[in-house]
Amino acid sequence: MYADYDRPIGPWPRGERQGPIHKTSAAELSGWVVHQDDEVIVLNKDGELPCHPSKDGPWSSLAGAVREHFGAEAAHLVHRLDRETSGAVVFARTAEVASQLQKAVQARRYRKWYAAILRGDMAEETRVDCPLGPDLLSPVAIKVKGVPAGKGQEAVSRFRPLWRAGGYTLVAVRTETGRKHQIRAHAQWLGLPLVGDKIYGPDPALFLEFIETGWTPHLAEILQMRRQALHCAALELQWKGGAQVFQAELPSDMKSFIFDRMGPISEEMLRRVLAQITEFD
Repeated sequence: MYADYDRPIGPWPRGERQGPIHKTSAAELSGWVVHQDDEVIVLNKDGELPCHPSKDGPWSSLAGAVREHFGAEAAHLVHRLDRETSGAVVFARTAEVASQLQKAVQARRYRKWYAAILRGDMAEETRVDCPLGPDLLSPVAIKVKGVPAGKGQEAVSRFRPLWRAGGYTLVAVRTETGRKHQIRAHAQWLGLPLVGDKIYGPDPALFLEFIETGWTPHLAEILQMRRQALHCAALELQWKGGAQVFQAELPSDMKSFIFDRMGPISEEMLRRVLAQITEFD
């Protein structure tokens, strides 16, 4: 597992290439709003848009689109999700609120609940305590991997199976640390990679292929979903002496995968299964 970690053949270039550009619109962004008040805006981000601004214009990132649609004062990103991870993202509407929430995040006065679909069968709750560091042997510069103690950053994730069928497992995930690509890397470390994961799935070369060609039938046949099946289903922020919980509905692509490949399961049964995600303490 750790072979040659101290003897990389690289270094590979450490830049991050994004692949085909997706842009949102004011109408689409409005449909993602799950909560807004005078202090925060909470959106259910889709799995095609990066959080941070890009060079391809304001509508090619969530932060840029929020700035354009709600005004510059509203564009204080409190936390981020990976580009192909969907779910709850919070923006503060003022610099003062942003400072308060960012301090709460830094002090880990928050909780996140994720839903993910794994390739394979996870029969029982599993805790992964495995440090993560750069995968120095990978041609994908942004990839991380499990590394020996002392060689990377502490990373702990917990997975709880919710529904198992068809060779896949729908899980709830809680993270005790917040490292880059943590859930995806830990799922691969378990031998149960996320459905649709171009980097931590069957072959990281699929990510490089996607950058060059975009989404193709070849990639669809292997990956089965256009993006990794990972969704931030709920977020609790503790601030101002209390706690606020924001929930983001599971997106249609993950629902379709469950109905098509993990059935039979009814809408009502799936709703009850998903309700268990926030019960994972």
